[in-house]
Amino acid sequence: MITALLIANRGEIARRITATASAMGITTVAVYAEGDANAPYVREADRAVALPGRTAAETYLDTNALLAAAAQARADAVHPGYGFLSERADFARAVISAGLTWVGPPPEAIEAMGDKLAAKRMMAEAGVPVLPTLEVAGDDLSGLPGFPLPVIVKAAAGGGGKGMRVVTGSSDGLTDAVAAARREAAAAFGDPTVFLERYVTDARHIEVQVLADAHGEAVHCFERECSIQRRHQKTIEECPSLAVDDDLRERMCAAALAAAKAVGYVGAGTVEFVLEPNGDFWFLEMNTRLQVEHPVTEAVTGLDLVREQLLAAQGLPLSVTQDDLSVSGHAIEARLYAEDPGAGFLPATGTLLDWHPATSPACRWDSGVEQGSVVGVEFDPMLAKVIAHAPTRTEAALRLALALQRSRIRGVTTNRDFLVATLRHQQFLAGNTTTHFISRNLAQLGRQPSQAELHVAAIGAALSAQGAARAGAPVLRSLPSGWRNSVMPPQRAGYRHDGTTLKVSYTRQSDGRFAVRVSEEAHQGAQAAATPSSSISWGTTTVGVVEVAWTADGWVELTGSGRRHRLHVLADGQRVWVQGPDGDVELTAVPRFGESAGGDAVAGGLLAPMPGTVLTVQVAAGDVVEAGQLLMTVEAMKMEHRITAPGAGVVGEVLASPGDQVAAGDLLAVIGEAP
Repeated sequence: MITALLIANRGEIARRITATASAMGITTVAVYAEGDANAPYVREADRAVALPGRTAAETYLDTNALLAAAAQARADAVHPGYGFLSERADFARAVISAGLTWVGPPPEAIEAMGDKLAAKRMMAEAGVPVLPTLEVAGDDLSGLPGFPLPVIVKAAAGGGGKGMRVVTGSSDGLTDAVAAARREAAAAFGDPTVFLERYVTDARHIEVQVLADAHGEAVHCFERECSIQRRHQKTIEECPSLAVDDDLRERMCAAALAAAKAVGYVGAGTVEFVLEPNGDFWFLEMNTRLQVEHPVTEAVTGLDLVREQLLAAQGLPLSVTQDDLSVSGHAIEARLYAEDPGAGFLPATGTLLDWHPATSPACRWDSGVEQGSVVGVEFDPMLAKVIAHAPTRTEAALRLALALQRSRIRGVTTNRDFLVATLRHQQFLAGNTTTHFISRNLAQLGRQPSQAELHVAAIGAALSAQGAARAGAPVLRSLPSGWRNSVMPPQRAGYRHDGTTLKVSYTRQSDGRFAVRVSEEAHQGAQAAATPSSSISWGTTTVGVVEVAWTADGWVELTGSGRRHRLHVLADGQRVWVQGPDGDVELTAVPRFGESAGGDAVAGGLLAPMPGTVLTVQVAAGDVVEAGQLLMTVEAMKMEHRITAPGAGVVGEVLASPGDQVAAGDLLAVIGEAP
């Protein structure tokens, strides 16, 4: 029996396994690289052992280091999680040879399914449908027989989208695709072998969860659809699939069980298929481990798949029979990544300054991070898996979208808005979720705040800073900054968002409310088009006066013209995040009057020579100016003072507007070098 379990993994994977093992009364042992020393999964384990090093190769992929950690912590079993060494037969053998219990399938099963070509041959013999395949021995394709296009090049030892290339239309690019796939496969898996397979267009990715014990019993836990993918990697998964009816489900699940029995499987595994529009399905591969998307199966069946793994590893029978299993409702999982969808889904790094998953609507958050966690380059950038379970598919999708939208996730660029837009997309809600979904709809899978939302966000950011300034004041904290004898001079703030500069001017009135004004400058290269407005548009209502209430922990409430906006504002240097009912808006603060050491710290900064009032502004950001050209006039002591360009250049910023009151040394504009 297992009494102490070493989890040879990290992050949310380790936390997930720890939760079930602890519930079963099993002591848990965490291992950690240098960068993970303070991670939540390390604190939650009963014991923790350091693995000297920072990279995966130095730590979580080092078999000797892991076995030494198991001995040091007196563990009697090892769970590999998923990823890292979970599908390495040699690691399973090493664990077993060390006298430890291996929580996974027999090494022979891992080995058989690890070679995609050998696995396909085995499946064909077991009667599981497989696609035509052609092995490629080298980069020279001249001796190969013709293969119908489109075709996909795959790594024989691969997975996770690595070593894969799709060739469509013409065979001219096949040689380059094979060479690139071989290089990537060799780097990722140490094996450059690739093969060609017919590429199925408008396909769906369907997989079947199977469980088997050492007594010859095996069950399936129905199917999951994982068609929403980028770079051949899954992003959204669900159970059940709208594309699978009862007849297809019976045939597909029977094929999955035949695959598991053919390989002598024990434990939890997944058989993956590609489903054609005509209903034909074909074996892709078998993942000999727990899958990232296993929570959707748990949600609809009520099973704990990690518990079933631990039971099977101890030689115990499964806790359920096939007749015990059924599907209740619908579950959808979204993978929240630190990545930039607008830059080809490239991974992002940084520090999570704010991490507050929404508590309503209720969803399951499997996460390995917390506020203050650093997202680096060493490991996978997934922050969390978020799972919604509801009576219907539409409810599950909308619940998941709302939970993501309401969550505060700041400091790192994420795919959150992309996920929300996907879950609410009409094609997704209609079930049209082939593997081409993202490529066909990418332009619509994002969020561009409306002008009204940007105005409210800018006002919220400015007035939140006002409240923070008063909270830090030694006296009269309840009064806004700048207040004197019930009269407050105009205060100013500026913010950028995607090429638009928002200038906010606000004045406290005698009744305690604020008169506010927003103007915009939309930048297009070196040109700038100013579109000032004398008031702020909130939807279809125009208001110029708001009531402000500051609350704890960054919240500010704005009320005007019968509408209330509750916003959460977080500022970190020049970055400002404002979360409202439609989600987060990220702004970049631009220099304000008096915030740049009198302007001398800003290259090309022009300063107010004395206190006064700005009468006119002659230029806008992006204008090309000559030496001596009039930029603006400032009135002081009933005299006008001309602010001129000290040399030829391009106007980078204009920080003053007509009517503004300025102090001596305030930054008025910034002039950059001429192109």
